[in-house]
Amino acid sequence: MKNFSDLTEREILAVAISSEEEDSRIYMSFAEDLAERYPASAKVFEEMAEEEKSHRNALMQMYDERFGPHLPPIRREDVKGFLKRRPVWLSKNLPLETVRKEAENMEYQAARFYQKAAERTTDLGIRKLLGDLAAVEATHRETAGRLEEAHLTEEARDEEGKTQHRMFVLQYVQPGLAGLMDGSVSTLAPLFAAAFATQNNWQTFLVGMAASIGAGISMGFAEALSDDGSMTGRGSPWIRGTICGFMTTLGGVGHTLPYLVPDTWKNAFWLATGLAAIIVVIELWAIAWIRAKYMDTPFLQAVFQVVVGGVIVLLAGIWIGAH
Repeated sequence: MKNFSDLTEREILAVAISSEEEDSRIYMSFAEDLAERYPASAKVFEEMAEEEKSHRNALMQMYDERFGPHLPPIRREDVKGFLKRRPVWLSKNLPLETVRKEAENMEYQAARFYQKAAERTTDLGIRKLLGDLAAVEATHRETAGRLEEAHLTEEARDEEGKTQHRMFVLQYVQPGLAGLMDGSVSTLAPLFAAAFATQNNWQTFLVGMAASIGAGISMGFAEALSDDGSMTGRGSPWIRGTICGFMTTLGGVGHTLPYLVPDTWKNAFWLATGLAAIIVVIELWAIAWIRAKYMDTPFLQAVFQVVVGGVIVLLAGIWIGAH
């Protein structure tokens, strides 16, 4: 890799040309990914891609005038100190805010490059062009804002807001809720069976942690492998799997932690079991609330489905442990 300070003016222009070409393709990839879900925002990125092409053409014209048609094979990846482009554009169904944030980072990096490049060149024409491009890239957020004003009407914003909400539910709420329900409910039977069978807090804690972590790993892999998100729009399978696995573990750990009450305390078993029961009630009500808020399930119906099911599992565990 070359140091930026060692680049010639010819190489600086070549790097700038290849960078503008790549950024234009990235913006078009963003536009294609967003077209179905966020058509107005997709139009914004299409126009930003066209603007990057115009920058490339201006740079290419300057290069032809100074050095001829042949470009040396050098890109920003060949220069030390360049910030790497994160390949988020290779993923599908990206959240809109992720795309916009990546675009802001790209414009910031481009502006920095042109500022430093303009300081290094001695050719007045090249310096002026690079300085102009630095100013354009630095104000691209304003340009994007103007493009949004042109394309994101109030109706389009409302529609994209609804789409964002649906994508949030699909990609984050659903896997998290599935994990929380499984972790909170499925670990009740082994935890309370161990509690009433041993009446030993530490042993019960170990059983609860093992059940919670095991369920988290199982649910995480099951969610990640169930759907790659390409057709359903549910996003990255590994992000969903991580969310689902974490929430599954969290759901089980919540009512396991009370069994850290030392066995040497007076009535330690009943104290821990009482605290665990209270936490179970809170967990089940939280699940019912999330289902009512995000899954359009009537609250009383959600309470009946979740609380009644959870109580049955809990009583089954107590009955098994007591016998």
